[in-house]
Amino acid sequence: METINHFINGKVIAGDGDSHQAVFNPALGQVVSQVALATVGTVDLAVSAASAAFEDWSAQSPLRRARILSRFKSLMEQHRDELARLIVREHGKVFDDALGEVARGIEVIEYACGAPTLLTSTFSDNVGGNIDNWNLRQPLGVCVGITPFNFPVMVPLWMIPMALATGNTFVLKPSERDPSASLMLAQLLQESGLPDGVFNVVQGGKNVVDHLLAHPEVEAVSFVGSTPVAQYIHHTASANGKRVQALGGAKNHMIIMPDADLDQAADALMGAAYGAAGERCMACSIAVAVGDIGDELVDKIQARIKGLRVGNGLGQNIDMGPLVTSEHRDRVSHYIDLGEKEGANLVVDGRHHRVAGFEEGYFVGATLFDKVTSEMAIYKDEIFGPVLGIVRAENFSEALELVNNHEFGNGAVCFTRDGAIARAFSRKVKAGMVGINVPIPVPMAWHSFGGWKRSLFGEHHAYGEEGIRFYTRYKSVMQRWPDSKAQGPEFAMPTAH
Repeated sequence: METINHFINGKVIAGDGDSHQAVFNPALGQVVSQVALATVGTVDLAVSAASAAFEDWSAQSPLRRARILSRFKSLMEQHRDELARLIVREHGKVFDDALGEVARGIEVIEYACGAPTLLTSTFSDNVGGNIDNWNLRQPLGVCVGITPFNFPVMVPLWMIPMALATGNTFVLKPSERDPSASLMLAQLLQESGLPDGVFNVVQGGKNVVDHLLAHPEVEAVSFVGSTPVAQYIHHTASANGKRVQALGGAKNHMIIMPDADLDQAADALMGAAYGAAGERCMACSIAVAVGDIGDELVDKIQARIKGLRVGNGLGQNIDMGPLVTSEHRDRVSHYIDLGEKEGANLVVDGRHHRVAGFEEGYFVGATLFDKVTSEMAIYKDEIFGPVLGIVRAENFSEALELVNNHEFGNGAVCFTRDGAIARAFSRKVKAGMVGINVPIPVPMAWHSFGGWKRSLFGEHHAYGEEGIRFYTRYKSVMQRWPDSKAQGPEFAMPTAH
């Protein structure tokens, strides 16, 4: 059986004393490979390699780093189908969705190729006393990325290009559930001309994470995952003096106003709630029907669910694949049980969905609850599965209050034809990413991704301008040359002259 190992200092290696964990194809419910789980000794090797490579890599010009990233972008485009198939095999999402994931990752690489411009400093001539003032942004050192199972290519690429473009070296700890893509990224970076040691991959579980969070040579940690783990990462790494960005969970709402095009809104909800089987931090899992449109909206969604094609992500014309593991399938099914007990109206039940030829797969069909209330666990908790809840609200103010009172503030969406409502929503909603008639408002690469409230721990969002700030330290320089006319001691601020 294939073993997925680590990538350290330019080589795929098996760690000394590694244990192993099975990697499954979730559509088949079968083991397809095994992944090595590193010891702390293997982690030390990776961090040491990154630390040793930092001095030379950080001294390279931004232009040279950008040229390597440009070659990496070209290789990613050449191998996008292969990467997408790896994603489908180990995660389960449909092939077109996996292609889209790869494309969004490539966009961040493309943005990072602008490093010579992105790192441009400012210069103020003769601020006083023949002194000039200028600034620069300098790399941090060894940076770590801890990434989730649901986007094994895109999320690492929120981090890797930004860290490398700014002169840092990097250690990636991918999810052990779908680790193959991480090694392919490493190999493509090496083929692009990246020096050995600049990028490393360590497979493993919590012991690997904890060792990275405490390692004295690690300067910064980026994380994407659930809120409890994000909070733990932020607290632990910060306590160890690291810079941290930790993106957590979500319960994204879509407010649908009475004037909205209900067919458009229902179509949008289908993709936003059930795409990738709901395993997205930007999934819309709560729809707030405003006014008297609730019954009609539920009917339209129910009709569309009947046409939803669920199956193996590599199949033809498939809309939704399986969940990632049998344990996660059982967790989602438990929430459906709980929703019934709490008194929500179960309109469509996906617990017993079976796919012909894939009876052992980890499938849960599209599930729809109506008349969900804010006291219910299915409203409060991030289920991370194909479960959509409909909440009724009398007016826009009540709907907005629901969104703003939720503990999560990752994304929020409003469907309306009313410009005043749209303007008020975009300014008053307490969420980091906002959509107006756009169901999944994921920012483009030159903006930044991140939520509010308990959806983000740390000060910086991911990639874009925020990514440049996260992966660099700002330095201001005041300079005056020896031939200046300053005479004797100076007791006033130099710019006072």
